[in-house]
Amino acid sequence: MSRTITRSPQDSPQATQPGESVLSHGLKQRHLSMIALGGVIGAGLFVGSGVGIAAAGPAIVLLFAATGALVMLIMRMLGEMSAARPSTGSFSVHAEEELGSWAGATSGWMYWLMLCAGVAAEATAAGTIMHTWVSFIPAYGWVAIFMVFFCASNLTAVKNFGEFEFWFAAIKVTTIVAFLVLGVLGILGVFGDAPGTSQLTGHGGFFPTGAAGLAAGLLTTISGFAGLETVTIAAAESDNPSRNVARAVRTAVWRIAVFYIGSMAVVVTLVPWNNPKVATEGPYVTVLDRLGIPAAGTIMQIVVLLALLSAMNANIYGSSRMAYSLVHRGQGPRLLGKVTGGVPAAAVLASCLFGFAAVIAGIVWPTTVFAWLLNIAGCAVLVVWSIVCLTQLRMRRRLERETPELLSVRMWGFPYLTWVALVAILGVFAVMAAGADGRQQLAGTAVVVAVLAGAGHLKQRRDQRVAVTD
Repeated sequence: MSRTITRSPQDSPQATQPGESVLSHGLKQRHLSMIALGGVIGAGLFVGSGVGIAAAGPAIVLLFAATGALVMLIMRMLGEMSAARPSTGSFSVHAEEELGSWAGATSGWMYWLMLCAGVAAEATAAGTIMHTWVSFIPAYGWVAIFMVFFCASNLTAVKNFGEFEFWFAAIKVTTIVAFLVLGVLGILGVFGDAPGTSQLTGHGGFFPTGAAGLAAGLLTTISGFAGLETVTIAAAESDNPSRNVARAVRTAVWRIAVFYIGSMAVVVTLVPWNNPKVATEGPYVTVLDRLGIPAAGTIMQIVVLLALLSAMNANIYGSSRMAYSLVHRGQGPRLLGKVTGGVPAAAVLASCLFGFAAVIAGIVWPTTVFAWLLNIAGCAVLVVWSIVCLTQLRMRRRLERETPELLSVRMWGFPYLTWVALVAILGVFAVMAAGADGRQQLAGTAVVVAVLAGAGHLKQRRDQRVAVTD
């Protein structure tokens, strides 16, 4: 039996009613393309990937290739659903329509939590960098400055967010391209002796830390890709959501995979994976120092700072739009649904306040509350991806049956590759469960998921009772 889907007018850029407050459509195709390219390229690549290299050795290249393939499948699913039914709530709206309120609430609020925790972590790291340059202002003072600035910028027209992200992403992409060019020249021996395969096999082999190292590196690579989904949220505020999100997804995913995999291949080919500087100073700085690039540390510190600020900006945007969408579907306090000048001002403020509260928690309770929050946020993307797979399986069949003309983007190898992606995600959960730290992380996440799913289920039951009464 076919289902009739009802959509909140605030969630659909193409269906509004007179007199209702709706979000503006100030983003252009160039904004979305750079959001898709730059939104996932952050400090996790420039610095955090060094932890993965230290854990897995040269095999980190294979881990990024495998994770990149999974991300490409997830983004293809998101592209298919968002191009067919663009929405501010993206996958959360689709999950609610196809699976029920429990799925919409769980995926939406878990994603919101992940982005807000990211805001806190990025603001803290950016404040630390600025304090090393301007020491008379404490790190928490810089955090406050950044939070206020990006909160204010997100309270203005959405095109301002788009412009910030466009130029932030342009700088990051330019840096990576330059790094890849210099790295290839270094591998060819332009900056000295060509390394050949000595670094790949000369320090314990290609798999120097075995299965345990691969497991530890796997979690690092997955967290590095988190945030790419924001482009499907932003597409709803563009002039032609269906066309724009399709283009952004098609052109961005493989480029991002090349950036990550290419960068890791350059690093492990040029420098020993067990060089302490790879983990402490970052793989990019280590390679540039090896090539003799002057002021490499300072250059990369500036780029990392910009990457952190870019991620803060994108996470505040994404979390506010997700909260706005959830509220307008009855999945949160109505106060957060207020729109001013085409911007969900209340949701922006709430997301920033939660992020700042998390920063304070990081100062006061760094090993308890803040660590717990980051652990749950680290698992959130896997929960979201799992629900995306289940949603796409249902939505694709319904679209083929009812409105096949909306399938401008199609998931490859459906349904087989969707199932492959879902099994891969379950495999990551299994790897996490094999370690004590991973089990603790999963336990905390399970509690939050149970609460969110339970609340969503109760709303679903209440809506059904109201429908029967009516």
